[in-house]
Amino acid sequence: MNNSRAKNKILSALGVLAAGALTLSMAACAGGTDTAGGDAAADETKIVLGADDGTEAHWTILKDKLADEGIELEVRTITDGVQLNQGVQDGELDVNLFQHLIFLSDFNVNSGGTLVPVGATAVYPLALYSEEYTDVADLPDGATVALPNNPTNLARALLNLQRAGLLELEDGGNAFSTEADITSSKVELLPVDTNQTVTALKDGSAQAAIVNNTQAQKGGLGDDLIIFKEDLDNPELAPYINAFVVKDENKDDPRWEKLIEAYHSPEVEEAVTELNQGNLQFKADWTAADLQKELTGLEDKLKAAK
Repeated sequence: MNNSRAKNKILSALGVLAAGALTLSMAACAGGTDTAGGDAAADETKIVLGADDGTEAHWTILKDKLADEGIELEVRTITDGVQLNQGVQDGELDVNLFQHLIFLSDFNVNSGGTLVPVGATAVYPLALYSEEYTDVADLPDGATVALPNNPTNLARALLNLQRAGLLELEDGGNAFSTEADITSSKVELLPVDTNQTVTALKDGSAQAAIVNNTQAQKGGLGDDLIIFKEDLDNPELAPYINAFVVKDENKDDPRWEKLIEAYHSPEVEEAVTELNQGNLQFKADWTAADLQKELTGLEDKLKAAK
């Protein structure tokens, strides 16, 4: 296997993703106040937070928790990940919550970002579903497996399929693996848009599919259809821990400690757990220093691949 060729494919895929996404308008982030972004004159009694699910019930609970601490929380819903990061980078937002560390590393390296995680939330599963088979061992040789085609989830899906015994990756693979790193496979892979993984399963294009938790819920896939699931205690899943993210220069702002403590209150965690049907594991024990060390390692690997 040619490692240089594999690395070039990784960089090409990530570069196209970042370049295409950055052309999107920042209109959704418009309307920021002078208090956002953590500048020297920032209002310590308010937090402007960007999320891709700002209407969910747990945000209301979190707002009430912070209000008790004398902090007003404003949550803005922005559905594009790059816009959410650019909003923090440009000071339109104080903080965001939507991404795992591998996505953040890609933004920083390929878009010149200076964003850092200041608190962990949870890790969510990327499971293998099937409507035809009840056990991964029952999948016949040559069965088609759909998986998300975006670089970060593609690599994670490949690692999952390796853990499930369906393929092997060169040197065991990593968070940046691509199809070029496959050394052997018992199944045929069908990379599709993340939003089409459930469709591929339901229309018969694939006998099994790697589907993220959000898409599984939207597509009506119950846990009874899972034939392989990650061990969320596995330390190899550290790159996929979701986190609150701010600009590096604002990482020591005392507001973040209050925000993170409120998020991991029993009431908020209960609401987040209900939203995700129990398919998550909270990572409150991960400190900002732990997260930032993991992020630095991921960024170093990505830079070394250039």
